[in-house]
Amino acid sequence: MDHAEEARRLFLDGYNCAQAVFCAFCDWTGLDIDAAARMSSSFGGGMGRLREVCGTVSGALLALGILQGYADPHDPEAKAAHYQRVQEFARRFREKNGTIVCRELLKDVPTTPGGIPEPRTPEYYQRRPCLRLVGEASAILEAMIEDKEEKS
Repeated sequence: MDHAEEARRLFLDGYNCAQAVFCAFCDWTGLDIDAAARMSSSFGGGMGRLREVCGTVSGALLALGILQGYADPHDPEAKAAHYQRVQEFARRFREKNGTIVCRELLKDVPTTPGGIPEPRTPEYYQRRPCLRLVGEASAILEAMIEDKEEKS
């Protein structure tokens, strides 16, 4: 499956940016789409439209945690290794986009304030980089996972 293509499809279907990325990896995480959509629903719009960390980044990092995260709180090596993977994802995303912060990614895009999402119109998709970003975040994550599997 092309996860970037699936993420873009999900975003166009109405899922928020975090959901689109996270749900695109259900084939790898083993989660059903309903559970994945609920788990990632808070992170759209930079965490509930707060415009903090981009939802595409949050969705990808949620998937990264399930796929390559650590569970033992007493394993500092596993924790450090996972944080390195998180930082590598952020580095790659920043390299393409300059930032991982939603408000900076949308700095030239007029947005409505508050918690109510804007209607998904053709103009909405034309003026925002979000569709491109869900694809990029998914492609970065897919490449990182596949690269680690090849090295294992």
